Amino acid sequence: MLKRMKKKNRVKKNVEFQAVFQKGKSSANRQFVLYSLDKPGQEEFRIGLSVSKKVGNAVARNRIKRVIRQVFTELKQCIDSEKDFVIIARKPCAEMTYEQMKSSLLHVMRRLGMKVPIQERKEG
Repeated sequence: MLKRMKKKNRVKKNVEFQAVFQKGKSSANRQFVLYSLDKPGQEEFRIGLSVSKKVGNAVARNRIKRVIRQVFTELKQCIDSEKDFVIIARKPCAEMTYEQMKSSLLHVMRRLGMKVPIQERKEG
């Protein structure tokens, strides 16, 4: 069964997004921009998602957000709990499979210095 990300694990307010953008570190590749901000004392990490209308229709945007949340849920043990993240999805995401998006997110996380597992390539 899929574990759902709890609502309390989301960055929701504009002020919170702005704090991550202004004070946080960022890393990017062609598909994602990942911002990370240290929040000492926070019990669980939180993520905020931004998927522009340029990326695709509502169905495509919601799918991208679901995939991102799922990847973060799967990697929960590896992710520092005292952080807020904001992920901005770029246009190429719309055509990507789950595995490709996960691989791309892992890449951008590693570039930010996060200790996440290296994805095994599936022969196909």
